[in-house]
Amino acid sequence: MESATQTETLSANDFGRSCGRILGAIGTVIDGKAAVARTALTVLLAQGHLLLEDVPGVGKTMLAKTLARTVDCSVSRIQFTPDLLPSDVTGVSIYNQDTHQFEFRPGPVFANIVIGDEINRASAKTQSALLECMEEHQVTVDGGTYALDDPFMVIATQNPIELEGTFPLPEAQRDRFMARVSMGYPDTAAELTMLESHQSRSPLDEVRPVVTAAELLALVNTVKAVYASDPVKEYVVALGQATREHPDVRLGASPRSLLQLLRAAKAEAALNARDFVLPDDVAAVCSSVLAHRLLLHRRAEVAGTTETDVVDALLARVPVRAGARG
Repeated sequence: MESATQTETLSANDFGRSCGRILGAIGTVIDGKAAVARTALTVLLAQGHLLLEDVPGVGKTMLAKTLARTVDCSVSRIQFTPDLLPSDVTGVSIYNQDTHQFEFRPGPVFANIVIGDEINRASAKTQSALLECMEEHQVTVDGGTYALDDPFMVIATQNPIELEGTFPLPEAQRDRFMARVSMGYPDTAAELTMLESHQSRSPLDEVRPVVTAAELLALVNTVKAVYASDPVKEYVVALGQATREHPDVRLGASPRSLLQLLRAAKAEAALNARDFVLPDDVAAVCSSVLAHRLLLHRRAEVAGTTETDVVDALLARVPVRAGARG
């Protein structure tokens, strides 16, 4: 039965219904942010990690908690602070006087969904504790290697405005996040709804799991089975190479980012009820997947150019090979 669960896929109708339940549950808590919620779901389905980057008070942690609660699996939350140690994240070996042996006590990273709040407040040493976890889904402590749960996802938040008492994420860390999204301020109608519904109670308290862990694995397997043609893969590679050749870019997209771009495009295709990827799927997720990995030259930053501007310009310029659109 375990092996069947690992390989089970869903029909387009069942996939759509399950994803609709997740998005519906998120919509009861996060008002007016359907596009952000969809991106978060896309990352979950593509087995990636999500970085929520925005100013305080716009609902980053609330979105992370809501997405975690929609799935019936283990969830942990880590509040990153300057004095947090790597062992506070991964776990620690403790000497047992009865057995005269060291025993490993798992840290909060041993959960299906790990919420890292204000990740840039921890030191680089503590941030690096997540590198192996996010890439290899395992933890190495005192020479022992311990596998993490499956599925496994890190949802991290950070404030890009406040610099005092923060440690910028190193590029190796940012590159492990499949996508970065900004919440943005809600519109007037959404804020009025929030003032009305969040006064006496928190809508988060009423969120219940709408899919099981086994159903989530089936959703993930369905995304993995989505077909990507050679022309689509060539389009992905062409976009990555274009970022490295752009005159405003000092550091372009890594090979890892192209793997994640294709995986995210597969999830986007599945959400659009298709079992094959179109270039439009790649374009839809390209900005959130690639922009945060680019480093611009100083002259471009002074001129007001952003990483998103570069990605948008490349999407308009890089050609799509014949046959990529099916």
